[in-house]
Amino acid sequence: MGAHVEISDQYDVTYLRSPKDFVTRKWHKFPVENEAGWEEMKWRFNPDSPGRFPADFPAGCKSLKERDTVLQVSFNGPFWQLREWCGLINLSFLFIEKPRFVKEMAQFWTNFVLETLTRVLDHVETDHFYISEDMAYKSHSMISPKMVREFLFPSYRSWIPEIKLKNPDAVIDMDCDGYVAALLPLWIEAGFNCNSPVEVAAGNDIVQYRKRYGRKMAYLGGIDKRAIAAGGKVMENEVMRVVPPLLEDGGFIPSCDHDVPSDISWQNYVEYSRLLAKLTGWP
Repeated sequence: MGAHVEISDQYDVTYLRSPKDFVTRKWHKFPVENEAGWEEMKWRFNPDSPGRFPADFPAGCKSLKERDTVLQVSFNGPFWQLREWCGLINLSFLFIEKPRFVKEMAQFWTNFVLETLTRVLDHVETDHFYISEDMAYKSHSMISPKMVREFLFPSYRSWIPEIKLKNPDAVIDMDCDGYVAALLPLWIEAGFNCNSPVEVAAGNDIVQYRKRYGRKMAYLGGIDKRAIAAGGKVMENEVMRVVPPLLEDGGFIPSCDHDVPSDISWQNYVEYSRLLAKLTGWP
């Protein structure tokens, strides 16, 4: 990706690309600091690059048509990808100081994803599209609703109609941490029909969101990881607060509201899983 990243030497380099748990990494420098850095980055994102798709790609897709499992395609949204290129602080300034440059990068990413994605859509029907954005902090969105419309909507309105054309029943899932209350109506307008992980510590209340938006939005997550860590009655009260009101209505997969952190003991996780099994009718 071109970023200079620091990580403790107790971890190997695979943790930089695919962290296996909650490992702190520190970013020092990003590849796109200006237009010159952008020109150097662009060549890496060519949908026609040799090896972009394996030689047996059509045959591999054909073998998936008889599957009995959920097939997911995941990729970064424009905010996430531009943050990977520029860094959050630099990107935040660019939104204000060089909006045309931001739009140029966003459009480039939109085109790259669309050209790559349509080759997948042409070969296999997909159940779940997982688009990563992470555009919110604990209390607020990182960018305003106006900026979401201006800078991000063009990407969504390019991808989502194409997805729905080939996969009309697909789940189109917006992956975004943080407080998402101001963003949910925007995502619904753009065509998303699912959100995860719905973090409780950030102030999200999945039960209230269902009352407000009905079945326009499905959810995955929504159970406070801190309550699972506490276990016992605290965990039980949290699960019962969330699961029964949404489960019967559908459009909800209950789970921990992000990755499971290390302070959740095995005993408490088993207890939590057994309660979910009882509520959802697992054998």
